[in-house]
Amino acid sequence: MTNSRQTLPVISLMGPTASGKTGTALALAQLVDCEIISVDSALIYRDMNIGTAKPTEAELAQVPHWLIDIKDPTESYSVAEFITDCNAAIENIMGRGKIPVLVGGTMMYFNALVNGLSNLPESDPKLRADIQHRAEQAGWSALHDYLNKIDPESAARIHPNDPQRLTRAVEVFEISGKTLTWWHCQEKPRCPYTLTQFAIAPDDRAVLHQRIQQRFDEMLAADFVAEVESLYARGDLHEDLPSIRSVGYRQVWQYLQGKYDYTAMRDKGIIATRQLAKRQITWLRGWQELTWLDTFAKDNLTKIIAKAKL
Repeated sequence: MTNSRQTLPVISLMGPTASGKTGTALALAQLVDCEIISVDSALIYRDMNIGTAKPTEAELAQVPHWLIDIKDPTESYSVAEFITDCNAAIENIMGRGKIPVLVGGTMMYFNALVNGLSNLPESDPKLRADIQHRAEQAGWSALHDYLNKIDPESAARIHPNDPQRLTRAVEVFEISGKTLTWWHCQEKPRCPYTLTQFAIAPDDRAVLHQRIQQRFDEMLAADFVAEVESLYARGDLHEDLPSIRSVGYRQVWQYLQGKYDYTAMRDKGIIATRQLAKRQITWLRGWQELTWLDTFAKDNLTKIIAKAKL
């Protein structure tokens, strides 16, 4: 298939965890000359393969993938960095006459890419440390209560057990005197590309729950615990890092700390994954210009090709 650069579409395939995004994207790659850009905040990390459901070596060999294995688990990766890297990948792929296909479930990445990212004030390490110290002294729930007083909209979106985002929301207010919600409402540079956007999920939520449970059990059978043990043994990682806070990794990490037994770890991992899927679906239900695909429909590729005018 040949396309001029001016007419090349950019396709996004979003969806909750375990909805079939990767399989659909790989199947599309058999029909369309495309490359896949991962939109996943966990797939960026090296040595985190099983618990992230990272594409296998064979799958990665089928079609070029971007933004996978680009960070060590000790490192953080901001939304701004993602936008920069994603736009560069899109430009590279389109420059070679290929179709960029954005695939993943990290909705804040998609949202920032499509709607733009606020020009937030730069982080202040000393202030961050002070906020974290206050939270450790009074409890993270107390910091969340404080955020609820100054910025109830952000408090409604940020869980009390999400120290990174909670700290940042408070930090932004204390640096600028403006809430995170205010900053998000300011005019933002939007994505320079027109995305043809799809979301995939089973029509029946109970089926998605079954798929999540099955996949988590398959991860455990594939030595997920051993993978986390290797990370645990490094000695330079801890559970407040974004990498270790990833769903599944946090639960296995706490199991290795002896906080609960294997059965409880499995149950908590499945529940946390289902909660993640619920949040992802909630995001998508409010998404504009979105075409929904059923996980099991046989005509998904036909719909994507027709909608994207490939």
